[in-house]
Amino acid sequence: MMAPSNLLGNLRRTVLVVLLSSLLLLASSTEHEPEHCSFLAQAPISTATTAAPDVASALAALKGVQQGSSPAADPALVSPAAAEPRVSVSSTAARDVASALASLKAAQQGSSPAAEPGLMSPAAEPPVSASTTTAPDVASALAELKAAQWAASSSSPSKPASAPPAASSSPSFAPDLASTLAAARHAAKDGASSRQVPQTPPAASSSAEASPAPAPHLAADLMALFAGAGQKMSTENARVMSTTLTSTLPTVKLTKQYVPIDKNGHVIAYKTAYFGKVHVGSPQPQDFTVVFDTGSAHLVLPSTACESKTCIAHRRYNDTLSSISYPIEHDGTPLPRGASSSHSVSIVFGTGTVAGTFVRDRACLGGFAQRNGNADCTSMNVVVAKEMSEQPFSLFHFDGILGLGLEALALGPGYSFFGQMVEQHPAMLPRFSVFLARTDQGESSISFGGHDESKAASDLYWVPVALPELGYWQVQVHQVRIGDEILDDCADGGCRAILDTGTSLLGAPRQAVKSLHQLLSRDVLLAPQGAGSGEGQVTAEAGKEAASQDCRLRDDGALLIFELGPGIPSIALDPEDYFRPRPFNMTVPGKPGAWKLSCRSLLLPLDLEEPLGPRTFILGEPVLRKYYTIYDWASRRIGFATADHSNDGEGEGAVGAPQAGSMVAGAPLPVLKQTHTQASARGKEMAA
Repeated sequence: MMAPSNLLGNLRRTVLVVLLSSLLLLASSTEHEPEHCSFLAQAPISTATTAAPDVASALAALKGVQQGSSPAADPALVSPAAAEPRVSVSSTAARDVASALASLKAAQQGSSPAAEPGLMSPAAEPPVSASTTTAPDVASALAELKAAQWAASSSSPSKPASAPPAASSSPSFAPDLASTLAAARHAAKDGASSRQVPQTPPAASSSAEASPAPAPHLAADLMALFAGAGQKMSTENARVMSTTLTSTLPTVKLTKQYVPIDKNGHVIAYKTAYFGKVHVGSPQPQDFTVVFDTGSAHLVLPSTACESKTCIAHRRYNDTLSSISYPIEHDGTPLPRGASSSHSVSIVFGTGTVAGTFVRDRACLGGFAQRNGNADCTSMNVVVAKEMSEQPFSLFHFDGILGLGLEALALGPGYSFFGQMVEQHPAMLPRFSVFLARTDQGESSISFGGHDESKAASDLYWVPVALPELGYWQVQVHQVRIGDEILDDCADGGCRAILDTGTSLLGAPRQAVKSLHQLLSRDVLLAPQGAGSGEGQVTAEAGKEAASQDCRLRDDGALLIFELGPGIPSIALDPEDYFRPRPFNMTVPGKPGAWKLSCRSLLLPLDLEEPLGPRTFILGEPVLRKYYTIYDWASRRIGFATADHSNDGEGEGAVGAPQAGSMVAGAPLPVLKQTHTQASARGKEMAA
């Protein structure tokens, strides 16, 4: 959450390491008018696994590819299995996966350079049959690949030689295939001639070591490998591969909370927050709810050492319940158990402040009841708060914040949850994706290791991160248009926009807000002679009827368009994305007694200092609801697709939701007059 200095927004962040010589000033802003604030987060995870027959078929084709395009491996490095097992297929879907990979095989055999020695196998390609297969078949089929990889790794100048692992007929061998495919993926992408097999760092406890990386990540690696070959799958094969990948994504469901803002006894607006579950520590994991925030980069949890009412109202982290945790200095240097760092950190989120020290522990996605071994866990540095301000933390149900900003935004790489997950799970596709349901009845979620194509109503397009050294997921804005009108402030292509899952509003540079309000405004009713029944006057009944209209349903509003560069589809927002619900009663300048009802945009004025600068927008909940967003950690780019809200699923509802039909700013969106397909078609046409 990037926060401005008021509860509305997430535009200011100051990280101060006390007693250190350097002050890390990340962003700042001044007070703003709309009373809104939102922090994105999640809940239970999906742990469905890929069917073994699908993996078997896919890997059979992959094995054939490597045999066909690579020189023979040293026989001494091959598994001693006497005969290659048959890899079979149990369903049409499995055959489709094999067909998709057959195209990859042909492409590699015909046009690719020799595969790296560590990924070869001299055995003949196993035929594919229609009988049922088992997980041990998959393990045996790739025994040669793993043995060859180990040999290549051991022969590296930087490592002593080691014996290749023996082939196993046990299903427990299958998880090792994740590393095998990770190496294959990197080889296809980089054309490397020699590379060590990715090794997962040892876990902090014996229980962690006993839980290998799961086979579900194979789907993501197969997708990435196929994409690296530059081939296009058929529609059906793409669907099958997408289904396989989706079923294995670690996914956390998000709960939305509304917090009313009261003024003189009346609710004038709602702040919102999305949060979900994580669990931390071992052998007694502790469950927490957190905001998954792309605008910050630390995991912050209240500590049992914090005795304030705000901390006591939330679940607090207890380091004595975790045998694998230990205190650290701000730079990650281990300290003896029971000790505490001589430094502390202070983090400012809008008007809220957190101060604390540091520990290292294991953090996992989802609650402990939804655990999936160690597949969704990572060892990392955690900020344990000993002080938390009453505002805004006492208002929301979530316990802490899990930052997903780039590593440059953190005190160090060890504090980055996703950075550490990518490093410690090399077989995982280094991406996460965010989907916000249109209504409170739908299911919002965040997924790690890829994205769910069923949530996209359009093609996915990628935009490079601008100035990644600042740590924010931001893009260059080449132009901002309101309909056909170009916003002068960004006409030279010098504006930028930050994707922030911790902000509930659309934030705009303060100097551009007045122009945006004027260009976006739409009159509902004009009373040139004021109220009454005479000529040029408006009756009370007509005024009441006009005032009851929901501005978000207007079909004459202009599209607010952010152009992201040549050849890249634009971000296009409809009236429902930027209008306040209730029309404003405004006087008419220069006409005594005249007034009008107008639909006004709901914008968050920003005053960001350098290095972010005064021409930076914040794309919060309105954009994240309209677009399904994917964050590519390795390539430093952001993917956009129009969100498919035709089937948002069934969520558990929101916490503190306003009454149906509420016209207060921040209230849930109304039922659309037009269908989702019509809305999407209009958005695509206008943004092209």
